[in-house]
Amino acid sequence: MKFKFPILFLILLLSGCDLFVTREAEMPDQGRSNFQLATEPEIVMSNLINSFADKNVQNYLACFVDSAFSSRRFLFQPSSEAVSQYQFLAEGWDLADEQRYFSSVIASVEKDFPLTLLLNDSSLTRSGDTVLYSASYFINIPLSQPESSSYQGNLQFTLVNDDRSVWVIYYWQDIKLPDSPSWSELKGKYY
Repeated sequence: MKFKFPILFLILLLSGCDLFVTREAEMPDQGRSNFQLATEPEIVMSNLINSFADKNVQNYLACFVDSAFSSRRFLFQPSSEAVSQYQFLAEGWDLADEQRYFSSVIASVEKDFPLTLLLNDSSLTRSGDTVLYSASYFINIPLSQPESSSYQGNLQFTLVNDDRSVWVIYYWQDIKLPDSPSWSELKGKYY
């Protein structure tokens, strides 16, 4: 009887819990993601804002048209002032360029500091299978250097519902405000 209790206790202990079962390993540092399937145009804007906050390049790029799912191709029209500084912005800027600049922005900011994108005074107009979205924007890039880290202006996006029934941006016009660097200048600087 003396040996039955410890053996019985040990059998119950080992069979009753997963103490010695290995768990699945977590993926290394994947980052946060608040991405939602853009079934409505407004969700694209939310995804764009969240891609900044999450510092997530894949989610940022998912806001734009993918030629695998649409006959349209991405077109960016930079502010004219930015083109005078960064000529390459007007030379067929594409999604690979978007990825390059946004990755560079993320790499320039310390891990614990958030990127901020605010969209204000927005309007949305539906016309057939497209949506025109206009807003003012404010971007804050927290840098340790004593240089300008805020960008603001106005933007116009034209969105389309692609073959997956997902809303995406295919045309982007950036409009500079006086006395403030624009999003186009941010792209030029971090390209």
